[in-house]
Amino acid sequence: MLTQSRLLSPSPSPKLSLSLFPAVAVPSPSKPSNSSLSFPALIPHPGHCSLKLSPSMASNPTKLSAGNHNQAETVQWGNGKEEEDYDEELDRFAEVANRVADAAGEVIRKYFRKKFEILDKADLSPVTIADQAAEEAMVSVILENFPPHAIYGEENGWRCNEKFSNYVWVLDPIDGTKSFITGKPLFGTLIALLHKGKPILSIIDQPVLRERWIGIKGRTTTLNGVEISTRSCTKLSQAYLYTTSPHLFNGEAEQAFARVRSKVKVPLYGCDCYAYALLASGFVDLVIESGLKPYDFLSLIPVIEGAGGVITDWDGQQLYWEASPDSHATSFNVVAAGDKTVHKQALNALEWQ
Repeated sequence: MLTQSRLLSPSPSPKLSLSLFPAVAVPSPSKPSNSSLSFPALIPHPGHCSLKLSPSMASNPTKLSAGNHNQAETVQWGNGKEEEDYDEELDRFAEVANRVADAAGEVIRKYFRKKFEILDKADLSPVTIADQAAEEAMVSVILENFPPHAIYGEENGWRCNEKFSNYVWVLDPIDGTKSFITGKPLFGTLIALLHKGKPILSIIDQPVLRERWIGIKGRTTTLNGVEISTRSCTKLSQAYLYTTSPHLFNGEAEQAFARVRSKVKVPLYGCDCYAYALLASGFVDLVIESGLKPYDFLSLIPVIEGAGGVITDWDGQQLYWEASPDSHATSFNVVAAGDKTVHKQALNALEWQ
């Protein structure tokens, strides 16, 4: 039996130092397939918070020391063929996931900053024809390629001929509908593929800016084909914190968030899922939110963990939701950090019981 360590975080060469301010643009070597415009990917520029590699990195490439960058996963394979088959399967899933994001993007761009009817769902959250049409386009691509797979979409819930499937696609066509209807291009399309309840692949796609973050279990997260990493920030007092809105916290959750907000360097608002993408890219240190549904957070997990970050509930527990015909989209409190040290400090400050 062969045992091999596979990193869940980026593996830059020794002595590389990256940080955030200011950002510089470099051409992206690849982009979503249906793009007619070309937007550069942002990478950190030397200066502020940095990603530092330990001296042992040259002799032990499976060990990183920068915030949460020392996580590794041990995977056992009976032979090389099993490993190859697993990688090929992931590549196939990623290929289709990109096509799913492309299909959604084509619909969304047609309606962005156009006039259309806005409806209110039962929970009073807004929904538009763009949300509905984009989800249908996404579902069509999945069913065409993987008929046995199940689908759980924000707009239409569970779809599957069976009551159970090992593979479930969880979709949110427009995460941040309020941003979308007000013309702010900081919403995103979220795609997660679960295998036996755990996310193994995910996409955060911004179809207007044409930025696409792809996270695959056991691999480094990419932005438009370029590998990315979270940044090191070991003090809560130096952290840049994002949340969608302070008005989305209620009761004890509002008080818990206020305790963290009072301790960070800069609290910021807006962005919805885009804030988590910025965290994965190393521009934000912390994102804290309350009341997220499974289709809001499952796609964030491979993207953030593959960039070296950590994402849990407010108790520090792994986020988990089992999709089935009887599943209800329950609410979760989520905290994500680029550095495991600041994540722990945030949990302590939340004092969530």
